[in-house]
Amino acid sequence: MLAKLTSKNQITLPKSVTNAVGAVEYFEVQAKDGQIILTPVRIQRADSVRAKLAELDLAEQDIADAVAWARQSKRRSK
Repeated sequence: MLAKLTSKNQITLPKSVTNAVGAVEYFEVQAKDGQIILTPVRIQRADSVRAKLAELDLAEQDIADAVAWARQSKRRSK
């Protein structure tokens, strides 16, 4: 099967290929030995939350402090 690269670097994958891998929105892309390798990736919402938390470099104590603060605020508003 052929897929054409557009002037905007876009490729439309053939329907038979997308049917074979199932419903997926994202692909990991690698170039290896002159070939382009697409690997389907199913992103879970929890994965994106974990990634964001890792980015923030929070310690367990930061979380404990935030929870304590939130619980304290609730008591004051009652």
